[in-house]
Amino acid sequence: MALTQYQERRRLALFVLLIAAFFALIFVGSAWNEEVHETIEVAGLALIVVGIAGRIWCTLYIGGRKASEIVASGPYSISRNPLYVFSSIAAGGAGAATGSLLLGAIFMLGCAVAFRVVILREERYLRDAFGADFDSYVARVPRFLPNPALYRDIRRVTVDTRLVYRTLTDGLVFFLALPFFETVELLQGSGYLPVLLRLY
Repeated sequence: MALTQYQERRRLALFVLLIAAFFALIFVGSAWNEEVHETIEVAGLALIVVGIAGRIWCTLYIGGRKASEIVASGPYSISRNPLYVFSSIAAGGAGAATGSLLLGAIFMLGCAVAFRVVILREERYLRDAFGADFDSYVARVPRFLPNPALYRDIRRVTVDTRLVYRTLTDGLVFFLALPFFETVELLQGSGYLPVLLRLY
């Protein structure tokens, strides 16, 4: 299967999992007091913004080139998979939109674990396609957690604006967590939805 087809299926599968996770949480509430709860929600919003901005930053460098060349500058000089790092951060923000630190951590770590399967599949493709060049990149740059000390940049990048807009549109899905969980809280507070579990 071509890498682009695999990436399309990966995007669809992750979207379905995210929606399923949202609906599984309609009976879960925050155990924190109102002030802490609101602070966690604001932190969740900040994580979503960081995640979306980071995803766009990554797309500026790699948009449309992942299967044709090894991109090793900008965010790809500090992590081989920064797009997935930022997606995990945004997912953590979506989880924190519930007002629960635990759910924020579960969303972030769950997303990172799911991406590991994707990363291993993509690495097999890239090793077959680029051989020693990819092995050299692997030896220099960590797979996931960024190492800012490695940062290297280039003066110019060629940008596919269609992919940048698509990345922005995809990222906006994370913002849906905010009105969704606010609506859930309203329905729980009004007694229309029971709270079966409270989490910190």
